[in-house]
Amino acid sequence: MRQAAHIFKKEFKSYFVSPIAYMVISIFLVVVGWFFFSTFFLFNQANLRNFFALLPIIFSFVVPAITMRLFSEELNVGSYEILLTMPVTFSDVILGKFLAGVAFVAALLVPTLAYPVSVSLLGELDWGPVLGGYIGAVLLGASFCAVGIFASSLTRYQIVAFIVSAAICFCLTLIDKMVFLFPRTFVGVLEYLGADFHFYNISKGIIDSRDLLYFLSIIFIGLYGANIVMQEKN
Repeated sequence: MRQAAHIFKKEFKSYFVSPIAYMVISIFLVVVGWFFFSTFFLFNQANLRNFFALLPIIFSFVVPAITMRLFSEELNVGSYEILLTMPVTFSDVILGKFLAGVAFVAALLVPTLAYPVSVSLLGELDWGPVLGGYIGAVLLGASFCAVGIFASSLTRYQIVAFIVSAAICFCLTLIDKMVFLFPRTFVGVLEYLGADFHFYNISKGIIDSRDLLYFLSIIFIGLYGANIVMQEKN
């Protein structure tokens, strides 16, 4: 864990060295703020339901942009081979990079705390769904980070990693919206595979073990897949 912690610190700091991080944060806040407040006064309700409804589809593109460089950049410049000469394991590297990505997603959400504070000044806000929504947002972001790390481990080209990761995250977000295309027997399975379905449950303030198990399973599959890919490349 000590080696993973060192990698985490290195990767997290590197986000704020590059201007890409500030561009991602700015675009995220502008897009989310615009869509949220442009419809907030139309519904005349003191809640953040619209804000949390936006997150899965926006995270499908923002999180891949955050994670696309984690392995692709090192594979491209050859620094990954140097990293492996140090006393670290594949698991240390993957875990450190994963935690850095999740920490950046959490940092991305911090400025949005101004939204519930602003809404609470305009009306009586139920903080239960707000807390559940932010817990769900971190879990959703962590799941997409694991997918992004897996995609980044596949190629040395960051744009390819972004496209692969965004495609997978986009499918996970929308798959439960396409149940009408399949026989009724598959409805339950497709709903369970949908990230938006589980995120919506948690954003209502209901913490269900099935939803937690779903996100933890996606994280495990993504990181385990990245571990297998990087061992094959060694």
